[in-house]
Amino acid sequence: MTATPDFGAREQDVLSQILAAHRAVEGALLPILHAVQDAFGFVPPEALPLIARDQNISRAEAHGVMSFYHDFREHPAGRSILKICRAEACQAMGADALADHARDSLKIDWHETTPDGAITLEPVFCLGLCACGPAAMIDGKLVGRADVAKLDAIIAGARP
Repeated sequence: MTATPDFGAREQDVLSQILAAHRAVEGALLPILHAVQDAFGFVPPEALPLIARDQNISRAEAHGVMSFYHDFREHPAGRSILKICRAEACQAMGADALADHARDSLKIDWHETTPDGAITLEPVFCLGLCACGPAAMIDGKLVGRADVAKLDAIIAGARP
């Protein structure tokens, strides 16, 4: 492994330990990606070719799997992750307007992080609160019947 400024010896050691821990696991790519994201907060681009080589798959295949699953990030997330449900039941209850308000208020789009590093905005396609839509989630905490006032309070609470 060759170190780059963002992916130094410590990061390589962590990745090596993750790969070694999954060596005997059949179909280990997803568990490895989850472990890498847990360790670093995202999947560093420098790690993907090393993971592909270890799993004896192409870089394109590893990237395809990573990009297919929306929970994997290529860049560090904000201190808080705000998810807004985009499924049909929530859309019927006003999630589109709520999403527009979130993007306007935060001045970011989906999968982006506010310049202060406070909040990353993510779409999610069902939080299981269909009867309480629109639904949102902040740092793993579900929020049913979300409206502009609740969203503004969530955003204010996530800011330093």
